[in-house]
Amino acid sequence: MAIDLSQHPCFNESIKHQYARIHLPVAPQCNIQCNFCNRQYDCVNESRPGVTSNILTPPQALHYLKKMMPVDHRIKVVGIAGPGDPFANPDNTMETLRLVRREYPDMILCVASNGLAVTPYVKEMAELQVSHVTITCCAVKAELAAQIYSWVRDNRRVYRGLEAGQLMLDRQLEAITALKAAGIMVKVNMIIVPGVNENHVSELASTMSDMGVDILNCMAMCHVPDTPFETIVPPCDDEMNAIRTLAGQSLPQMRHCSRCRADAVGLLGEDLSPEALNNLTEAANGLLNPCENRPYVAVASHEGMLVNQHLGEAKEIWIYGPAENGYHLIEKRPTPQAGQGEQRWEKLADMLNDCQALLVGESGPSPRKILERNGLKVYRTEGMIRYALETIYRGGRIPVCSTGFKCGSGCSGSGGGCG
Repeated sequence: MAIDLSQHPCFNESIKHQYARIHLPVAPQCNIQCNFCNRQYDCVNESRPGVTSNILTPPQALHYLKKMMPVDHRIKVVGIAGPGDPFANPDNTMETLRLVRREYPDMILCVASNGLAVTPYVKEMAELQVSHVTITCCAVKAELAAQIYSWVRDNRRVYRGLEAGQLMLDRQLEAITALKAAGIMVKVNMIIVPGVNENHVSELASTMSDMGVDILNCMAMCHVPDTPFETIVPPCDDEMNAIRTLAGQSLPQMRHCSRCRADAVGLLGEDLSPEALNNLTEAANGLLNPCENRPYVAVASHEGMLVNQHLGEAKEIWIYGPAENGYHLIEKRPTPQAGQGEQRWEKLADMLNDCQALLVGESGPSPRKILERNGLKVYRTEGMIRYALETIYRGGRIPVCSTGFKCGSGCSGSGGGCG
C-alpha cells in the first residue's frame, strides 16, 4: 500500500482533527543543552517537548504501538522526538524505525532532531521511507546560535560559546541539505527567544526557503524553571502572529503546533489518555524484548528473603518463578568468576537468558549496560523479594534505590570497572 503523506497532521493543518500521531520515547540521551530546556522524564501533567513518563527499548516501543493501534484507529504517524535527541541515541532510533516499518509498511514515519548528528543516517532513513523530519534551528548566524546553547557534545568533545554555535549551524545546514537531496520533507522549528533571535526571523526564513525547506514552525519559547532563560518573558500571541506573518513571506507557516510531549499519542493537542498511559507503563515495565520467553526473575540476595546484595559480590544468583500460590525458588546459579572484565557479565547474561529481570542491591554501570543489552532488565532496589516479584509479574514499577553507585565492601578493583 502506498503511504499517503497528506495524512501527517503536523504538515497538513486541514486534517489535524482527523488523523493522529504517536510518539515512541526511545531516545533518552541528548547531545546538546539548550538554555530554554529542562528535560523531565516522569511528569504526566506537563505538556512540552522533552517530557515523557517512560523510556522504551525498540522492542518495547513496537509492543506498545501494537497495543495502541486498536485503541486509536486514527493513528497514521509514528514519530520519534526524544525525550533527548533521536540521533544522540541512533541505535535505538534506527532499530525502532526498522521494526515499525517492517510491521506497518504503510505508516508515516517521522523524526524530530536538533540536527547535530542527523546526516550519517539520512541514507537509511530514506530507505526506510522516513518521509518527514523536523530540525530545530534557531539561528543562521553562529553568534546568535552561541547564545542558545550551554554546550554541544560531539564525538566525546564538548563545545561552548561561538565554537558550539558554529558547529550546530554547520551540522544543521548540512542535515537539511542531505534530507532534501534524499527527497524527505523538512520542517524547521525556530524557537523565538526575546532578546536573542526575535529580529532574526526574516533572515532564517529566507535561508530555509532557499534550501528547499517545506514549512517553518515559529514557536514561542516555553517558560521552563531552572534554566538559564527562565527569567525571559516568552513572546505573547500577538507578537508571535506578527513573527509568523513576517516569516510567511518566505515559507509556509505551521500555526497549529501543540508542543507535543515525547510520548504524545492521539490528535494534535492530545497527550496521554489513561489507557495510553497504562499501555506505555506496562510496556516500559515489561520485558526489554517482549517477543522473548523469559519466565523467571533473578535476585542477588544474601539469604533469599531480601534484595540486599551488590552484584559484584554475589557468588550465586537466586532464580524465582511463578507458582500456583505465588512464587517459589527454582534454583540457585553460581555466578561467573570475578576478574574477567566485561566477559564476566556477558557470561552472566547468557546464564540468565531465561530471566526477564535481575534484582540487585547495587551494581556498576558497566554490568547493567551489558546485561540490559542482552535483554535482562536490572533493578537496583531493596526490600522483601516476594513483594518485588509481585510487582514485576503484575507489570508494576519497581522502586529504584537512589543511593547512587558505590562499590561493595569486598571490592578490590582498580577503578577500571567491575570485572
